[in-house]
Amino acid sequence: MNPSLLQVLYDSQIELPIDSTYYWKLLNEIEKSNSHAQTYTIMKQGGRLEATPAFFQQELKEKYQTVIFQNILFKNQTNRILREFEERRIEIIPLKGTGFAERHFGHLGARPTSDIDLLIKPTDMNQAIDIVKSLGYKEERKQIPFHFHGSYNKVLPGSPIPLTVELHWDIVKQNTANFSIEELWKETSSLNGSLYIKQLSNFHLFYMICLHGWRHNMDSLKYFIDIIQLILNLDIDFKRLLEDANRHKTRKRIVRTLSIVYHQLPILHLVKEFPKVVSTSYDQRNTSIKKYVDFIDYSFLSYDSPKHSLIEFYHWLHPKY
Repeated sequence: MNPSLLQVLYDSQIELPIDSTYYWKLLNEIEKSNSHAQTYTIMKQGGRLEATPAFFQQELKEKYQTVIFQNILFKNQTNRILREFEERRIEIIPLKGTGFAERHFGHLGARPTSDIDLLIKPTDMNQAIDIVKSLGYKEERKQIPFHFHGSYNKVLPGSPIPLTVELHWDIVKQNTANFSIEELWKETSSLNGSLYIKQLSNFHLFYMICLHGWRHNMDSLKYFIDIIQLILNLDIDFKRLLEDANRHKTRKRIVRTLSIVYHQLPILHLVKEFPKVVSTSYDQRNTSIKKYVDFIDYSFLSYDSPKHSLIEFYHWLHPKY
């Protein structure tokens, strides 16, 4: 059996195939998840890229270079916004983005960025909205009740796609967990010596990335790669993770997400054992019925509290809520 992309990226004991057909299929898989830059960077860092066909290398390199140019724009725009918050003495945390690519993948162009995600304290949201609007961003749509972010767009000269800023005041829906965002803020640290620009602790970064992957039902390889990179690069306290998730009523979400990741890349058990791996329906998404079962499991059964499941079911029936 040919290795999966995750095995190619992270399992150095796996022998790379020589059949060019395999690499065309791999490129198709990479295209679906827009993970060319991550694949190029990780394979190059691991010394495996040179063992692949020239057409495969060229395709990855071209997309990687495109990501570099895009991320330079995102970084410049992000820094402009952050400077405004620093000058106005409002605390802010950039989430994911180009900083995440640089710190955890090793290069600005190692991971594509689609928007600018920023975490603001709920009490500062009105001022934050005023700042992004003063920089030319317009509200994309009215904020959804009980959700945790609002979107603001700006049209850039020569670009067919507007630049989007998402202002977050939380990382989970407030009425489907017992999580207090203040816990996260208490463990932040200064970013590059700034007084008001903060960064998440490694622990809360991992927590957020897992919840982010869960929220998208791990429907793209990019969510796997983000989580795996952090497992490899950070020393995450899984005992604390499960204890906190239990308090926050997010334990099922965390366990489900990490179980899927460990099932897809078993070599992770040798890197850092996750103590609560459970069986999931993720591997069985190959038929319509099994996809439906997985959707039900993800949408309504991965909540710790029956009350939270019922609330999410109500939100599903009434999307505007």
